[in-house]
Amino acid sequence: MSFEILQTPSPNFNDRVNGAPIDMLVLHYTGMKTAQEALDRMRDEDSEVSAHYMVDEKGKIYQLVDEKKRAWHAGISHWRGRNQLNDYSIGVEIVNPGHEFGYVPFPENQMYSVVDLCVDMVKRYKIKPHNVVGHSDIAPDRKQDPGELFDWKSLAKQGVGLWPDKDYEYQVEAVLEIGKSNKQVEKLQRDLGKLGYKITADGYFGVQTSYVVEAFQRHFAQARLDGAWDGNMQYILNNLINKC
Repeated sequence: MSFEILQTPSPNFNDRVNGAPIDMLVLHYTGMKTAQEALDRMRDEDSEVSAHYMVDEKGKIYQLVDEKKRAWHAGISHWRGRNQLNDYSIGVEIVNPGHEFGYVPFPENQMYSVVDLCVDMVKRYKIKPHNVVGHSDIAPDRKQDPGELFDWKSLAKQGVGLWPDKDYEYQVEAVLEIGKSNKQVEKLQRDLGKLGYKITADGYFGVQTSYVVEAFQRHFAQARLDGAWDGNMQYILNNLINKC
């Protein structure tokens, strides 16, 4: 590694399950008012929360848990047919107050460090682009991070994560939304499942489907955050599936 990492050990970790490969990278925002507050919480034994790394607003990188160990960052989670993603992943917390405390864009220096750190881990563990995800992707019914202001496109340009060949363009008229029930909804649900999301293909666009669609929007179609589906989003989804 060509960048400096500050060692700030957390007691909140355990051993990975025997034979579990490290093949996922999960990005979060801290969702707390300050970096110190987030660092203190992840180092507090009573919190039972941690991550392998934290990147503050100035770009400083802190390591809390050894990569070989299982940090406690993902919680109840699912991606591409697997649950309990702490077993398989590296977790990176990015300092940002989040939606609860005044969500703001991620500063340039912070993003530089996030890119450097992620590029290094993706190369070392040969993590495939479709396994670089946000917390909202793996827990769409309860998480929003790192959110719609996070620059996934810049990461993808450096080989970290998926990004479509064409950026999303907002389409005023939604094709599918809550309450719809038809074969088109079932196809959408199956397609979102192919990408990796946990979703039931029952043909009904209910709250669960809306949560998953909103997670997709926060990652890949950030101009729309209403949980409704349009034709341009379908184009993006098809393109991403073809890249997996």
